[in-house]
Amino acid sequence: MPEQPRAPLPPQSVLDAFGLRGTPEPLTGGQGRSVRVGGAVLKPAEGAEGESEWAVSLFERLPRGAGFRVPRPLRSAEGAGVVDGWTAAEFMDGRPGPSGQWPGVVAAGRAFHAALREEPRPGFLARRTHPWAVADRVAWGEEEADIVAELAEPFGRLLALRRPVGAAPQIVHGDLAGNVLFAPGQDPVIIDFSPYWRPALYAEAVVIGDGLLWYGPAPALTAGGGGDPRWRQMLVRALIFRLVALSGLVGPSRSAGKKEGARFRAAADAVERGA
Repeated sequence: MPEQPRAPLPPQSVLDAFGLRGTPEPLTGGQGRSVRVGGAVLKPAEGAEGESEWAVSLFERLPRGAGFRVPRPLRSAEGAGVVDGWTAAEFMDGRPGPSGQWPGVVAAGRAFHAALREEPRPGFLARRTHPWAVADRVAWGEEEADIVAELAEPFGRLLALRRPVGAAPQIVHGDLAGNVLFAPGQDPVIIDFSPYWRPALYAEAVVIGDGLLWYGPAPALTAGGGGDPRWRQMLVRALIFRLVALSGLVGPSRSAGKKEGARFRAAADAVERGA
């Protein structure tokens, strides 16, 4: 197995700016880019211009005791939320879901999205070009994409299932499944915010779609949606989102692998049977 790339380490000037002391220690999980320094976690600022500063400001405004927690952002002495390409927030311990915690992930997502309901759409979303942003637009029929051969058949089937659906968009977290932490006696912690402008029900469908694709045993299709008649269409879009993102991420090999193709075919089968 090839060695995993080492996480980049923030320079001492960044630690000084945030008032931190200690030796940066790379953290496992996620994309392997976060490091811990004492009671803080630092990670490279990501996304379109202005996205990280926006997220810092948003997390500072979120209510406490609303059924979820978020890491409190740190600012430099000058008030900056991003310093030389790095952000910082308090370290919050907990065991990540979703395995064994599917209802908790869904509940935390609903509480989080309820708190975000009145937030306006940020302008940077329209400027994003990374594979997940492209995949999100394809899922909603706003863009087209070329798909690698192993995923072409389930992609076609999912497109055939997609129908128009009405639901109010808002800011949502588009990657909740592995980004909710649980600790006894405390509200779940939402981390690694991936903002999109979509219905909250769609973000919930991404959670259940991820379960169908990559976690076992997968949650029942009825685990999400709360009986909403639009659930099937949201799940169809969630699976298209993940499929197109994977296709865009495979790089020069242009091969997603037979195993991933089988996962998406099985998920399409499940939706066709009665999601």
